[in-house]
Parts: sequence; C-alpha cells; structure tokens
Amino acid sequence: MKHRKLIYLSIILLSVLFAQCQNVTKKNYSQVKITNELDSASYFLGTLLGRQAVHNKITELNYDALVKGFDQALKNDTTMPPDFIASSFLNKYINKKYTAELREQKKDYIEQNAKFLEENSKKDGVITLSSGIQYKILKEGNGPRPTLKDRVKVNYIGTLMDGTKFDSSYDRGEPAVFNLTGMIKGFAEALVLMPVGSKWKIFIPENLGYGAFSKPPIEPFSTLIFEVDLLDIIQGDPSQAAPRN
Repeated sequence: MKHRKLIYLSIILLSVLFAQCQNVTKKNYSQVKITNELDSASYFLGTLLGRQAVHNKITELNYDALVKGFDQALKNDTTMPPDFIASSFLNKYINKKYTAELREQKKDYIEQNAKFLEENSKKDGVITLSSGIQYKILKEGNGPRPTLKDRVKVNYIGTLMDGTKFDSSYDRGEPAVFNLTGMIKGFAEALVLMPVGSKWKIFIPENLGYGAFSKPPIEPFSTLIFEVDLLDIIQGDPSQAAPRN
C-alpha cells in the first residue's frame, strides 16, 4: 500500500517538475547546490521521476490543471476523485499514447494483416461477421452452444498469418479448460456461435485480439488464427489453462 502511495505521489511531483522546467526556462539548474539530506532526497526523486517520464512518454501537460490537482492534494481536498480513478485514467491515457505511436511504427505490418483478411474473406467456406471475425467450419457439431458465462473444454492451435505457431493445447498433451469471460474478445465471440462437437478455423483481427499489447512471437497488431475443436461445456472449479501469447 505504501508503494502505491509513493508511486501516485511521484506522478504528481513529476508533473510539478515539468511545470517548473517549462515556466522557468532561464534558470540554470546546474547551479543548484546539493548540501544536505533534504537536497539529496529531492534530487534523487527528480532523477527517478525524470526517467519514469521518459519511459511513459509524458511530455505534454496542461500546467494549470496540473497545479490545481497538486494544490488540492496538498490540502487534502475531499472533492478530489479517489486515487483508483486517477490511476485508472492515467494508465488508459499512457496506453492510448503508446498504442497510437506503435500503430504508426507498425503501419506496414498492419496493412499486411488487413490485406490477408481481405483476401481470406473471398475464399470458399469463409464466413465474415460484422465485427470482422472470420471463420470456416471444418466439422459440424450438433451440441449446445456455450454462453459468455460458461466454461468450455477445447483443443486448439494458435498461429499467425505466416504460419508461426504461438500456442497449442496439443503440445501440452491435454485439452484446455477456461472461462470465456477471461478470453480475448474475438475468441469468446466466435466460441459462443459454435455448437459442441464443432471444429472451426477462426481468424481474429488485431482489434479483437491482443492489439498493441502482445508478447513474442506475436507481433503487435497481429491477426490471430485458431483451429478450435469445441469438446464440451463443463462444470467445476475454474482452470487457468487458456490460449495465451
């Protein structure tokens, strides 16, 4: 809990540092003297916060709004939103900036994936949903369809558009069991359409997959391809096994 409070305080102090640096541009900070423990603590906090700022790409701020928030925090103003709201917003803001920058860097790869899906949609037997998900029925099943509240047992192989395999229940030697609510959106959306006993090949566009937040060997903004055999809808204790990146 103390660490969380320190992180939150650090974000506020970081913002103040930026404000001071922007508004007092003529001040020569190299002449600031470090002569006691308070000076050292202040300086080292500044170095850590500066590196954190570079890492999170926080370089543009509304300084009036920033100082207002800082002043309210110092006065313990009860009209301030709780910490979890502030932290949630900042995380979303940083993720949004990160995604936009990475999307620009990966635009060629994104176009390749879009072209792949466009060409794939024209192939025999491929059905495209309004969300952009595509699937091809490899085997018809006649069992019940799961809902988003259900747990399912499946065998599956996950690959990329170039054929790279990134996950497989077959490699682990047993079917996977998981809650649909814990899956990526595109995977869950497709499985609720599958009757038990079916085997489908599912093509998931990046916005319904991992998007910018993937791990090797999955590149950011990759189309995900799953060959899924829906074995059963089951009851019991939840399992952690699931398609992963």
